[in-house]
Amino acid sequence: MTVFSTDKYLARIGYQGTRELSVANLREIQKRHLIAIPFDNTLNADADRGVEVLDDVAIDEDAVFAAVVEGGRGGVCYELNGLMRRLLTELGYEVRILAASVLQVNGNFGPDLEHIFNCVLIDGETYLVDVGLAGPSFLEPLRVTDEEQTQYGVDYRIVDQQDGYRLVQRRPQGTDWSPLYKFRLEYRELADWSGLVEALAAFPLEEVLLGTRIHSRAFETGQMVLIGKRYVRVEDGKEEVKVLANPQRFKEVVDLVLNGQG
Repeated sequence: MTVFSTDKYLARIGYQGTRELSVANLREIQKRHLIAIPFDNTLNADADRGVEVLDDVAIDEDAVFAAVVEGGRGGVCYELNGLMRRLLTELGYEVRILAASVLQVNGNFGPDLEHIFNCVLIDGETYLVDVGLAGPSFLEPLRVTDEEQTQYGVDYRIVDQQDGYRLVQRRPQGTDWSPLYKFRLEYRELADWSGLVEALAAFPLEEVLLGTRIHSRAFETGQMVLIGKRYVRVEDGKEEVKVLANPQRFKEVVDLVLNGQG
């Protein structure tokens, strides 16, 4: 039986740094994970990885480790961030669970528990650590602050909202600010997701992207994201969006994102 292994995980993502608890190492771990392991929502036969699957975010860590780290496949937010949470905990980081409401293709936000990710408390600061967001996102942890932060040419900021939410926004070069997701800095337990089926049922399927093929993977200076036929490539802060109408080109991009040859 496969058992979670910190050594194998770090080898899988190509991390060669020390195991000292530091923000610099935390940044490198998140980025190495995003480069090595893709987001992929097409790998589970259970109802297009729909609400029945999302209702149970308490993953079998050993089974997911075997499939993702040893088996070489990708995963979705609760799998990938669940593995990252276990890895960082094993390394000695102070990790907490957060929930987020993600911006949808129609401009609305999904339900509060739609996305599960992590934060790390270190050096008196809180950092968002997320390796399971489908769309273009931050490649390294974001410090929870009102200061703007820049990663590989893309600006990020976390804006306090009047309703108690904090809005994560990004700005590639030559564009305006756009939101990724909103969250409350409220530590969660996995049991909080027990009612997610009912919460998602209140949202039209097209608003929560169920059944839509989504792949993404980072590379050294950016990220490749495929949502349906919409292909987004961000490199050195410049974002390019294409609609892949040609079936052969679509297949090539799927292979490119899943195999990480960016």
